[in-house]
Amino acid sequence: MGFHSLSFHVMDEDTIGHDDVIGKITLSKEAIGSQAKGLDCWLNLTKVDPDEEVQGEIHLSLELLKDTEKISLRCQVIEARDLAPRDISGTSDPFTRVIFNNHSAETSIIKKTRFPHWGETLELELDPEELSEEGAVTVEVWDWDMVGKNDFLGKVEIPFACLHKTPPLEGWFRLLPLGNNEVDAGGKLGALRLKVRLVEDRILPSVYYQPLIHLLVESVISPTEVEDSSALTMLEEVNTVESRQDVAMTLVKIYLGQGLVVPFLDYLNTREVNHTTDPNTLFRSNSLSSKAMEQFMKVRRRICCFIAVGMLYLHEVLKPIINRIFDEKKYIELDPCKIDLNRTRRISFKGAVSEAEVRDSSVEMLQSYLTSIIESIVGSVDQCPPVMRVAFKQLHKRVEEQFAEPENEDVKYLAISGFFFLRFFAPAILTPKLFQLRDQHADTRTSRTLLLLAKALQSVGNLGLQLGHGKEQWMAPLHPIILRSVASVKDFLDKLIDIDHDIVSEVPQRAVFMPSVTVKEGFLHKHKAEGPQLLSRFAVKKRYFWLTSETLSYAKTPDWQVRSSIPIQCVCAVERVDENAFQQQNVMQVITQDNEGQLHTMYIQCKNVNELNQWLSAIRKVSIYNERMLPSFHPGAHRSGKWTCCLQADRAVTGCSRTHSAVTLGDWSDPLDPDGETQTIYKQLLQGRDKLRKKYVEMPDADQTSSSKEKINSDVHPDGAECNVQLVKPGQSVAARLLAVIEDLEQAHATFQRREKEDSTSVILNP
Repeated sequence: MGFHSLSFHVMDEDTIGHDDVIGKITLSKEAIGSQAKGLDCWLNLTKVDPDEEVQGEIHLSLELLKDTEKISLRCQVIEARDLAPRDISGTSDPFTRVIFNNHSAETSIIKKTRFPHWGETLELELDPEELSEEGAVTVEVWDWDMVGKNDFLGKVEIPFACLHKTPPLEGWFRLLPLGNNEVDAGGKLGALRLKVRLVEDRILPSVYYQPLIHLLVESVISPTEVEDSSALTMLEEVNTVESRQDVAMTLVKIYLGQGLVVPFLDYLNTREVNHTTDPNTLFRSNSLSSKAMEQFMKVRRRICCFIAVGMLYLHEVLKPIINRIFDEKKYIELDPCKIDLNRTRRISFKGAVSEAEVRDSSVEMLQSYLTSIIESIVGSVDQCPPVMRVAFKQLHKRVEEQFAEPENEDVKYLAISGFFFLRFFAPAILTPKLFQLRDQHADTRTSRTLLLLAKALQSVGNLGLQLGHGKEQWMAPLHPIILRSVASVKDFLDKLIDIDHDIVSEVPQRAVFMPSVTVKEGFLHKHKAEGPQLLSRFAVKKRYFWLTSETLSYAKTPDWQVRSSIPIQCVCAVERVDENAFQQQNVMQVITQDNEGQLHTMYIQCKNVNELNQWLSAIRKVSIYNERMLPSFHPGAHRSGKWTCCLQADRAVTGCSRTHSAVTLGDWSDPLDPDGETQTIYKQLLQGRDKLRKKYVEMPDADQTSSSKEKINSDVHPDGAECNVQLVKPGQSVAARLLAVIEDLEQAHATFQRREKEDSTSVILNP
């Protein structure tokens, strides 16, 4: 929450030695936050100035001492943390210098650490006339070098006026750069196109969101007609196209948490079907209904464990065939305009490969892949999560009721296959990495194969109705296999919806909850915390790790019968390890606490920084609700009688760096956060409040109201009796309740913001 800037460094990878920095882009938090829709632009790279590459904080106490004999400025330099590494060993040799006017003093140098503990007091004797000056006390941190000039590590500037106040000024201060302006190289170093968006919210206590949750729940379970206005329909009215996907995902998570995701989807789908007159356009727009169904099939939820709605099913069906395509790396092309004979392998010894041979070989391989995909899908009825099957059953029913004519017989199938094939399986085949089917994006050759298969599968999802009508006639060799699959696809869809509607609520443990689902797995290297230096190669063991919502376990191989396990509930921190701890990169530590309160640390090395980030994120997510999370940790290791980070000898000394338990990679496996999700919906409604008030609450002009009232009184009561008539717009009651909830939440936010300002008593020197 306290970040100040976001930097992107473009590197030149070197096989030997350290990578070279080409240039960087730095965006301040204010610059990102000022754009409601986020930044999306090209930015020129700037040169990297070492004096600007600072990080970390320093703990200081400053006091102005006055007596009859002398006036002095006393500065206690206590410690610093997370300093930038300036030496090749990944550490620094820091010392601190305090400066005011022409006075200065320095601390001692502490070798090889980024977390120095000085505990030293520096005093500067001042002249009486200096007390009236408006300057600043500067505290600089430097990395001492035996050869060459010292390296700058950051500075703090404290207004001298602050020191006249009591009590003494003490706290952690963010280190700032020298202040050199970054020079735009005019594009000579290159440019990056970046899309960056900052979402920063104050999340209120749960009790404040209950009225809004109640209105959203009421929308889908109340007995009123589905066409009546509700909080959900009003949200759809004020929702923008740009935010529709985020809102759809948020609503799916809210209703999953309430156990009402099937009624929610049925409510939206029924409205969508009822408002559609042409079956060919059904669910073809980016409506809230279509987006919600799409997100529902992708989302994973967590209630004491991870529960896969669609992603686990997707992996079971597609991963084997996707892995086969990546492993074989076949050159496949059907478009005559794109066939490149130079990229093909020689098929025979008779000479060069002809275009016809490439095409025939491509058709054969595509038919093989497509057959495997279709067979895997149509044979997966029992693997499909029951909650998804029930949602499709309801959708099938609504479409069949709306389009009951014989000529629309296929519409009920197309409605389901449109989501199942076009919005779920086909996108996963096209970009497997986005669906976590692969760790890396496909190369050019494999990517083309995946594109052709995705096109073919879309035709399967359309039940072959549009074959031969498009521009890509070169796909014709695949038409026979597509048409042959239509019958099996329809049979599959019939079996898919043949499920008891109550099965989800009757047996939730078997149907929805899967506590043993594996969140992440793979080979990693496990380090021993201690061991003889000369035998360090025996201190690293290659092990296969499994992470579930309940345990982190490992064994020698994936098939090994005996596993060692760590209960997730015992995890209290998951953090990176400094490179100099083991002289190895991409090492993380999992800190656990036993029943006696003793801390234990396991060090694990990943093969690259991306894998490191993924494992850090995954373990933090499954342990996010643990009660005994640590506020601090040691980024080094305790070796040879001291910590490699802060050089403290006591193994049990408090950690020298703050933990990062909330820093994770956002993806579909994120845990449910009812308060955060309801806050997102509140913000959408707040933006559309005026629109809702104007449409549902505000009455016509007074003159029109008066004339209407007179006319009604005359018609209803010919004897002249007085009657007060109140014009009520459709949906006015619901809108009034919704607007009241929005206003209450707005006032609650204002109250909490005011309290935060009142409680903030410290001087913010480095905002």
